Amino acid sequence: MSQHWRKDQARDRYFRLAKEEGYRSRSAYKLLQINERFGLIHGGNRVLDLGAAPGGWSQVASRLVGPQGQVIAVDLLPMHPLPGVVIIRGDMNSPEVQQQIRAAASGEVDVVLCDAAPQVSGIRDRDHALSIELAEAALSLARELLRAGGHFVTKVFEGEHFPGYLAEVRRSFASVKPHSPPASRGESREMYVVARQFHKRHPEDTYA
Repeated sequence: MSQHWRKDQARDRYFRLAKEEGYRSRSAYKLLQINERFGLIHGGNRVLDLGAAPGGWSQVASRLVGPQGQVIAVDLLPMHPLPGVVIIRGDMNSPEVQQQIRAAASGEVDVVLCDAAPQVSGIRDRDHALSIELAEAALSLARELLRAGGHFVTKVFEGEHFPGYLAEVRRSFASVKPHSPPASRGESREMYVVARQFHKRHPEDTYA
């Protein structure tokens, strides 16, 4: 199985492109394609990248925001340094990590990204449920840290809870669309939720 996987990787167009163009992962092209279609990240933006390791999305985001912008990358796994990227190692659900994010951002952010995925077990329902948990955690942080009018992108494995999650995201954003970029593998069940134009609630309002 390992040899078969390596051969598939070698034949994968985006895997080869990532090697040639210096990206840390083929997933960099997913963000490039999402941003080209939806226009989420611009020069000077502050971007929070959750589940960032090994750093492909952070690389793309850093190039898009330019020297006047900022990227904050968060992951449980270690990441090698990236120019223009603040790296925080830890669990995004941890209060300590969330405090580090707030300190690094020095205020609100323009875009929250999450390409995090659970440890895949091969049990579809379990993997789907765990991916929803990660996406819910990312949404919670987005609601806290995004500026009004900001944008949010997260990965989810499709399944029975996907429509409910979409409905929850729609409570906070003017436009919410499921999207599968061309760089996603054909056999993958992953789907990206692209949410634009965040609207803040009043302090007395609560989310379900």
